[in-house]
Amino acid sequence: MANNSYSGVKNSMAETNHEGDFGCSLKELCNLMELRGTEGLHKIEESYGGVQGLCTRLKSSPVEGLSGHPSDIEKRKAAFGQNFIPPKKPKTFLQLVWEALQDVTLIILEVAAIVSLGLSFYKPPGADREHCGKGAGGVEDENESEAGWIEGAAILLSVICVVLVTAFNDWSKEKQFRGLQSRIEQEQKFSVVRGGQVIQIPVTEIVVGDIAQIKYGDLLPADGILIQGNDLKIDESSLTGESDHVKKTLDKDLMLLSGTHVMEGSGKMVVSAVGVNSQTGIIFTLLGAGEDDDDDDEEKEEKKKEKEKKKEKKTQDGAAMEMQPLKSEEGGDAEEKRKANLPKKEKSVLQGKLTKLAVQIGKAGLVMSAITVIILVVLFVVDTFWIQGLPWVKSCTPIYIQFFVKFFIIGVTVLVVAVPEGLPLAVTISLAYSVKKMMKDNNLVRHLDACETMGNATAICSDKTGTLTMNRMTVVQVYVADKHYKKVPEPELIPATIMDLLILGIGVNCAYTTKIMPPEKEGGLPRQVGNKTECALLGFALDLKRDYQAIRNEIPEEKLYKVYTFNSVRKSMSTVLKNADGSFRMFSKGASEILLKKCCKILTANGEPKLFRPRDREDMVKKVIEPMASEGLRTICLAYRDFPPSEGEPDWENENEILTSLTCVCVVGIEDPVRPEVPDAIRKCQRAGITVRMVTGDNINTARAIATKCGILQPGDDFLCLEGKEFNRRIRNEKGEIEQERIDKIWPKLRVLARSSPTDKHTLVKGIIDSTVAEQRQVVAVTGDGTNDGPALKKADVGFAMGIAGTDVAKEASDIILTDDNFSSIVKAVMWGRNVYDSISKFLQFQLTVNVVAVIVAFTGACITQDSPLKAVQMLWVNLIMDTFASLALATEPPTESLLLRKPYGRNKPLISRTMMKNILGHAVYQLTIIFTLLFAGEQIFDIDSGRNTPLNAPPSEHYTIVFNTFVMMQLFNEINARKIHGERNVFDGIFNNIIFCSIVLGTFIIQIVIVQFGGKPFSCVGLSIDQWLWCIFLGMGCLLWGQLISSIPTSRLKFLKTAGHGTQKEEIPDEELEDMDGLDEIDHAERELRRGQILWFRGLNRIQTQVMSSTWQEFLIMTCVCCSSNVPVLLRAFSME
Repeated sequence: MANNSYSGVKNSMAETNHEGDFGCSLKELCNLMELRGTEGLHKIEESYGGVQGLCTRLKSSPVEGLSGHPSDIEKRKAAFGQNFIPPKKPKTFLQLVWEALQDVTLIILEVAAIVSLGLSFYKPPGADREHCGKGAGGVEDENESEAGWIEGAAILLSVICVVLVTAFNDWSKEKQFRGLQSRIEQEQKFSVVRGGQVIQIPVTEIVVGDIAQIKYGDLLPADGILIQGNDLKIDESSLTGESDHVKKTLDKDLMLLSGTHVMEGSGKMVVSAVGVNSQTGIIFTLLGAGEDDDDDDEEKEEKKKEKEKKKEKKTQDGAAMEMQPLKSEEGGDAEEKRKANLPKKEKSVLQGKLTKLAVQIGKAGLVMSAITVIILVVLFVVDTFWIQGLPWVKSCTPIYIQFFVKFFIIGVTVLVVAVPEGLPLAVTISLAYSVKKMMKDNNLVRHLDACETMGNATAICSDKTGTLTMNRMTVVQVYVADKHYKKVPEPELIPATIMDLLILGIGVNCAYTTKIMPPEKEGGLPRQVGNKTECALLGFALDLKRDYQAIRNEIPEEKLYKVYTFNSVRKSMSTVLKNADGSFRMFSKGASEILLKKCCKILTANGEPKLFRPRDREDMVKKVIEPMASEGLRTICLAYRDFPPSEGEPDWENENEILTSLTCVCVVGIEDPVRPEVPDAIRKCQRAGITVRMVTGDNINTARAIATKCGILQPGDDFLCLEGKEFNRRIRNEKGEIEQERIDKIWPKLRVLARSSPTDKHTLVKGIIDSTVAEQRQVVAVTGDGTNDGPALKKADVGFAMGIAGTDVAKEASDIILTDDNFSSIVKAVMWGRNVYDSISKFLQFQLTVNVVAVIVAFTGACITQDSPLKAVQMLWVNLIMDTFASLALATEPPTESLLLRKPYGRNKPLISRTMMKNILGHAVYQLTIIFTLLFAGEQIFDIDSGRNTPLNAPPSEHYTIVFNTFVMMQLFNEINARKIHGERNVFDGIFNNIIFCSIVLGTFIIQIVIVQFGGKPFSCVGLSIDQWLWCIFLGMGCLLWGQLISSIPTSRLKFLKTAGHGTQKEEIPDEELEDMDGLDEIDHAERELRRGQILWFRGLNRIQTQVMSSTWQEFLIMTCVCCSSNVPVLLRAFSME
């Protein structure tokens, strides 16, 4: 392989320094790890004399591990590298500035500003400005005419400001996500043996020669060679593409590779390669993880080529199969077809709605800006050359061009204000802020979409153990020696023979990684490490005044003859010991009703076994197991079996034969108390319109008792509690196939699914998601901790993995990790999700009001007075308030409990409700009335000179300054109104809880004072008197009073109001687009809308081209269309993709 030379060269420096200290080089180990199966086994035997020999060369001990001495660890890092794969370099601030500069509207503004600058310095020789028309002359002060350059310079400065703000936002966003990523990585720890002690260390600290303990559910952090294994099965599909689990044994296959998942069993391995030298690291290096990505264009080309190849492949027979994963051609195609037919998971629904809305508003803005420019040019030409009857004089050309540039700048400014490029920013800020805050609420968000989706959740399928309960298990009842004890009995009450069997069975038949540790604080509870059910049994042994550790010291893990580890199919665990006389003894533990069926004997009060008939079993179930279960206890049966030497060695692979004829030792009842905060959290969910279902592997009576304590089952409710078997019987037809109609009859009433397998969980989640019986498609959240929960977590709209009890596989498949494994943290996630949706709606309500008013004012003002009342620089400032500041202020509102008092919105809810539309239009009416009154009568009201119809380069007027200032004041006070979107009257409620909001409103107000009083020519402002300021503020405050008036009008009366911001339904997506999505598991609505928006712009362009119009206008319109179509920064991405 190509990587041999790479790894050798990469680390040749290290080799010369430290490899002499060890008996094998880095290159040797890298080459060794490329071998598979028996090939690797032979190589280890030949070169090192077995695994023991390799450990010796690496100066490590299979039992004691490494010494853990810092100098030894550093030496190993120097010789064999660190367990760290360097991430891709982040973009620098300058790169982000350059990207922000690519926004086409900004480029147009820059060009226009530069042209304006150039023309302002150009003095036509001997040209008398008076001859060029009314608008050109009339400037008495020579200094004023020379100050014409200021507007161009101010526009350039504003553009720089906008670019820097955008780049800074992108930079801080990237920084935040890198921080999140490193937090996830830091939290990942792994068990290794150092100095004879098992300790947990961060995966980055693992070095070559470490003895790592591996168990069910682990994601292997480095390459290694197996030195001891129990029933070990690995999923290597991430590296090989093979979906079958690979069995690892000492006599067939020793090679363990980083990035693969342990699906079953446990064991130990000696680490042989880490970081960039491990198999995953080599692949990452070949993919260039450390370098910049290639251009998107190249990626597109690749994808196109791939598609063509696929088409060719279907017509050819599968001859060249070398580079494919090991699947048959036919199988691959069948898989693809199956994937295409499956309902796809939808993501970025909110982003999709926003992008669609932004594209629609962008189109409207484009039309308005084009019309504005056309009207301005036509009015100027008609007025100058027709009404004034002036000829076109050559010396006046630069002045006329200056006018046209000014009109063009006004048009572009209308477009800048019309297009809500702040929308994507608002979503990003809102999600990033929520993600950061959710960390404090014990939600570690891995996928941003999950945050938004959680707000729409209608169903939560939760595990019982650890999520609803405390996951601190203790044995509280025992049935042993023919007697049912309601509390742990005194040791002397149990016959010695039974006691010995019991303690030996518990000691060896619990994973050796599970143990009871002394409490961290004095007087605290002992710490439970590992599997909590096994911890309860070990605690039981300690309660009986016996030491399980002494047994483990006597029989170390290497001496266990055979281990059948626990899995969801067996629902039991068994360990086989070989005795000195050649006989075998097997200890088993597992779910009582399953294991008792396999018992044919039971130990009596005198310690002797007696026959255990089916009738005895039924008695025991009724008198012992059901009473325990009805108190919410988990019941576990402990049993054993002897294999006499006369029968020879049994066939250990024939599990059904092995796990029969057991002798029952005892049955224990394990208590796992309900978390005190869970009943309240479940009540909140139910009030918020979310159905909570419990899906557990426990006994149905235990599950029912816990569900009642939690409040999932309410007395008098019509609900279903089913076991996995019964559930499967009801949902399958005669052929054993699952039918959606059958699931639809069950899921609405189902509250508890007990004795369920991970497959049942996946079936239930899929059934609820695919169901069409409810009005809206159900949005399902699922919790999971086991390796086999992966499919259900992936299928769910939001998958929650347990941070403490969860396996690495479950965490990989999840969207959010619950760092405290607590159900009440899920309720916090719902609150944050709903808050994101409301924050976006608040921002939309505010921004669209400004959009409507600013565009109408600029358009009408331009048409009537041949100039925009709001100048280009002022518009850019308003745009900054609207976009960046408002998105920051409104997107960072903290969530309140009131969010949980309403039902979920559902995925099809439009972004702008009728109440919001009422607010937008209502406030627009007030603002337009005030602005137009000031514009056309302001000079009489304030007794000042009129600012209308001033010549080119005239000084700023008090009149237009008052119009601008009042406009900004109204936006500031309307920002307070926008905090409420459901028609609430008290808009100040909780305003001081959001420091960011208060700071931004105050900051904007102070900057506005500076701009008006000291902005001068660049901002087209004149300083105002105190009286004028008070009037501006008073008119602004009128927005608050007007808001109260709007709230009084019932929305139900305004039938003419329409909603806006609908997403595209899956059914509305054209077939050809669905075909393009064939290979994908999910529909990304945001990406889809981007592409669609882009296609529409070009279709519009073609339509314009085909219309018959004068060629000059045609060129101008096409240029405007092409330039402005991608104004929405989101659209830029779509353009770059093409």
